[in-house]
Amino acid sequence: MRAVLEHCKGRAETYVPAKMLLIREGETTGDLFILIEGELEVLKGDTIIAVVTEPGAILGEMSVLLGQPHTGTVRAATGSTVYKIDDGAGFLRENSAVTLLVATVLAQRLNAATTYVADIKRQYAGHGTMVGEVLESLVNQPESKASDRDPDPRL
Repeated sequence: MRAVLEHCKGRAETYVPAKMLLIREGETTGDLFILIEGELEVLKGDTIIAVVTEPGAILGEMSVLLGQPHTGTVRAATGSTVYKIDDGAGFLRENSAVTLLVATVLAQRLNAATTYVADIKRQYAGHGTMVGEVLESLVNQPESKASDRDPDPRL
């Protein structure tokens, strides 16, 4: 993702002190953040689900691409430097190389999630259909503006 940094040259860098929130779960901002240096934590609720240290990593892309509220919180684990892109959608429209890098990262995440779902389905084969149906719904989501907090009506 370091290649993303080349597309940010000339933009203002922002220092973020440790513990400061960059993105709040449930808010809609349209902002993207690109890590220059430091360590950022991604949280879902109170659970840290990822620690981002790779320069050029982009945060906030799912919210920007889906036009939905942020699905997690991002906070600085250490003092960090980022580029803050106020119009994330415009930035992605203007930088097709960055958009391709984002698409590649999202495809890698989807591949990992699909592999994980397939493994769970194998583990629960023969334990009724509910687990299979719920896992299937995760992979085959219809286009929706619903929040990930909305309960699955089958549960």
